[in-house]
Amino acid sequence: MATITATYLGDLRVESVHVASGARLITDAPVDNNGKGEGFSPTDLCATALASCAMTIIGIYGKMHDVDVTGTSIEVTKTMSANPRRIGKLEVVFTMPDREYTDKQKTMIERAAHTCPVHLSLHPDVEQVFTFHWKR
Repeated sequence: MATITATYLGDLRVESVHVASGARLITDAPVDNNGKGEGFSPTDLCATALASCAMTIIGIYGKMHDVDVTGTSIEVTKTMSANPRRIGKLEVVFTMPDREYTDKQKTMIERAAHTCPVHLSLHPDVEQVFTFHWKR
């Protein structure tokens, strides 16, 4: 059974449906690639997938080791490359909540991020930079 179905709506828009849940999303081509930029582009979703996957793996670590990471925020900057047009760089900045994490917890959280399946699935030519800001 399919995981996702997608329908081209015209005008460079695609509606995708997550089959198991029925959740829907619409992508739009970015302005710099003939679109209107009125929603996530497919490459934006790739950047989003990296951030949410890394955070999910960090959350799993936290749950398994009783380390609260609730409230962590993430900012992603996507840089496109030309010839061929592709994602060249993804910069993911994690701002961790104001808690007293031990040095070991910090190290394990940072390592966990680098084990996420999206990070490991992206082509090696896509530069991925993870930065962690610890408030204490």
